[in-house]
Amino acid sequence: MPLVRSGPLVADAAARNGAVAAFNIITLEHAEAVIAGAETAGAPVILQISENAVRYRQGQVLPLARAAAEAARLASVPVALHLDHVKSDRLLRQAADAGFSSVMYDAAHLPYAENLAATRSAADWAHAQGLWIEAELGEVGGKDRAAPLDAHAPGARTHPEEACAFVAASGVDALAVAVGSSHAMTSRTAILDHQLLGRLRKTVDVPLVLHGSSGVPDAELTAAVAGGISKVNIGTALNLAMTAAIREVLTAQPEAVDSRKYLKAGRRAMAETAGRLITLLAAAAGG
Repeated sequence: MPLVRSGPLVADAAARNGAVAAFNIITLEHAEAVIAGAETAGAPVILQISENAVRYRQGQVLPLARAAAEAARLASVPVALHLDHVKSDRLLRQAADAGFSSVMYDAAHLPYAENLAATRSAADWAHAQGLWIEAELGEVGGKDRAAPLDAHAPGARTHPEEACAFVAASGVDALAVAVGSSHAMTSRTAILDHQLLGRLRKTVDVPLVLHGSSGVPDAELTAAVAGGISKVNIGTALNLAMTAAIREVLTAQPEAVDSRKYLKAGRRAMAETAGRLITLLAAAAGG
């Protein structure tokens, strides 16, 4: 089926008190695996390509975006394409023509006033292109000339009142919040601040997004969905699965040189991981 749009997927998830899974992809194998997992779970999914992934692909967004879109066209479940953690305005302005229906604009490293101004400008541009836009707000920095605390730094939290004001002034369609998860965690040990999440859900009138979800245990993830998270971002979990599977093949067959043999194992492992997590999130919503 053709690509669907991210915004309606997130809105539908929020309306049924559920969450849509969004996986960061780096290779075609990632995209194929995530779609296979979504098909196994019988649920929609969002494929995300980050600015870091574009940088890895020699600064070119179109090859992976086009490949992901074609893989989505062959899928039996709805698949959306999202441009993630964009700091470059040049890359942002390639989003619509590259087939993305949504973007996450990341100015959270800036002091609050600069973050707000940059995000407002990005949101105005995105909406003019028909794009749904997500932003991020952690602990506001710039106080006493202090640098902003990254939204995923240990101890970072999003303050409900600041989040409410930021969403209203920036015009974004969704907000990623800092409630205890961190990017690139390789162990599932994060403990979320569910009381804070509840306050954020009552205060902020757009869907909430959880980043760094690879480090969040199953029970914490399902509680986060029940507490108001509508989009769950996952990336490192796929890379852990892929790397472990490839390492196992190459350890058992050190003479192997055909990359298809170990990449196939990596793709299968990622599909199993994606399918399990998508099923978990669907169950959390009673779906």
